[in-house]
Amino acid sequence: MSKKRIHTKKGLKEYRRELRNNLTPAEAFLWKHLSSRKFEGRKFQRQHSIENYIVDFYCASEKLIIELDGEMHNNPIVHEKDTLRTKRLNQLGFTVIRFENKMVFDHLTSVLKGIKDNFIN
Repeated sequence: MSKKRIHTKKGLKEYRRELRNNLTPAEAFLWKHLSSRKFEGRKFQRQHSIENYIVDFYCASEKLIIELDGEMHNNPIVHEKDTLRTKRLNQLGFTVIRFENKMVFDHLTSVLKGIKDNFIN
């Protein structure tokens, strides 16, 4: 029985590339601190796909997903979609943590601590 591929589906490759090339300011700022194993020696990927979801940041060794939320995530419809997405990713065994974009700029130390507090290793 073959295992169903859930990571980096080929059909999402171009969209992932487009998102990586057009990071939001908050994503670009946080990426400077996560890229090249700069944070706690962990390898993070940006705009990684799991099933049909593209997550902002993913650390495979920790099964950790980091999502950055802008104003649009305050919309009730978007919030409900986020909740369903998080539930599905949790069912697959991933931990999902969310930060508002403003937090990344105004309280980076707290954001990084929040990320580290969710490491399993």
